[in-house]
Amino acid sequence: MAKVKHRSVEERAANGKGYRKDTPVSSHTGWTPAPDRPDPVALLEEQNLTREQDLVPVRHGRMLVSPFTFYRGAAKIMAADLKDTPRAGLVSQLCGDAHLSNFGVFASPERTLLFDLNDFDETLPGPFEYDVKRMAASFTIAARNNAFTKEETHDVTLTAVRAYREAMAQFAQMGTLDIWYARLSEEQLLETIDMAVATQKGKALKKAAQGMEKTARANVAKARTRDSLQALSKLGELVDGQYRIVSQPPIVIPARELGESLGVSADELQHVIREQLRSYRASLQDDRRHLLERFEVIDVARKVVGVGSVGTRAFIALLQGRDQQDPLFLQVKEATRSVLEDHLPKSKFKQPGERVVQGQRMMQAASDIFLGWTRGAQEDRYLYWRQLRDMKGSAVVEAMKPLGMTLYANVCGWTLARAHARSGDPIAIAAYLGKSDKFDVSITDFSERYADQNDQDYQAFADAVHSGRLESIEGL
Repeated sequence: MAKVKHRSVEERAANGKGYRKDTPVSSHTGWTPAPDRPDPVALLEEQNLTREQDLVPVRHGRMLVSPFTFYRGAAKIMAADLKDTPRAGLVSQLCGDAHLSNFGVFASPERTLLFDLNDFDETLPGPFEYDVKRMAASFTIAARNNAFTKEETHDVTLTAVRAYREAMAQFAQMGTLDIWYARLSEEQLLETIDMAVATQKGKALKKAAQGMEKTARANVAKARTRDSLQALSKLGELVDGQYRIVSQPPIVIPARELGESLGVSADELQHVIREQLRSYRASLQDDRRHLLERFEVIDVARKVVGVGSVGTRAFIALLQGRDQQDPLFLQVKEATRSVLEDHLPKSKFKQPGERVVQGQRMMQAASDIFLGWTRGAQEDRYLYWRQLRDMKGSAVVEAMKPLGMTLYANVCGWTLARAHARSGDPIAIAAYLGKSDKFDVSITDFSERYADQNDQDYQAFADAVHSGRLESIEGL
């Protein structure tokens, strides 16, 4: 066990202010790519080497939709760029891929809907600025994608960073347990939207705000319906009195078909599945292990998910409790080395699945009760497990108007600050950020410059697809 130093509030604040001298908040302004910047397409090709080769073209097709979808899949590219950017030296647990589509709602163990970060494939301790820049740049790129004006795009990005800075200042004044228990519930989220509607002036803005409120309430209500029973109606079929997962290649391929392509018999595949489940159960605490043991595995399938994750191994498992109307869908995703580990100290966890799980538990206000990890059946393959649908919901970013994205920027900035405050030092970080808007302006400048670079990278990627260097399957 490492010896923990307990500094006074004054010492922690002085520590943060001291970093401002070595790395002024204005130093984040004026970003330019490094002279030896690697070829972005080559970085994606490097990632593809360990992925399911039949799914790599699907990944390319999803990234090809727009500069925004490209950015979602380009965490490795940005990690290489961030390594050359200024950093104060204040470390927190990073999401590693904190773009605006990796926030959303889900159910807490107490069945309360919470808004939080929801993707931790790249999580790793590191400079807090990395997450802030990834989030802020995503707002700039998304706003441009939605055809916002230059001023509207600037304001949305500035709002996200300001929300982060102001929230961190609030957390710096809170007790340690108060920070740990802080969360953004469904009720608080809707109250925030109601306040935004009430403060709008003018008929057009008021109407836009009311439309945003209606959409938000509909999305929250929809999220409440997204559970394992609803997943069964979408992903399952009843054959000879037994449910099984429907085949929808190449997006969903059941084990009964996947085994044939791998040259594995059905009995051998069932044995592997049960061994994996047994190993996964061992990573859960006793009460949750006992709960899981009440379910039996019915079927397993490979299922393509996301944008950046496409091509990594991902499965869904259908389990059954007391009867056929008591299903549990688990999602099993491959965990690889974080893209940040190319440039930051390696994770203290040798098992990448545990890295993801422990990072998620550190950053989220509440985590899935079935969150666990295991080693894959193949050598050097690692997995983490969680519920597939547990009232999960996300905003449709591409449909957002300036008012809606501004509100969303506020809640994402607050949420990221709360996640960093749990693992980092909120007093030191707040002291470094300061009370003025200098940090906000500096990060917004970085975001606009990085969005320009992302456009260039997207064009290089599109050229690689059109030239035949990369294969692409679109529309999946």
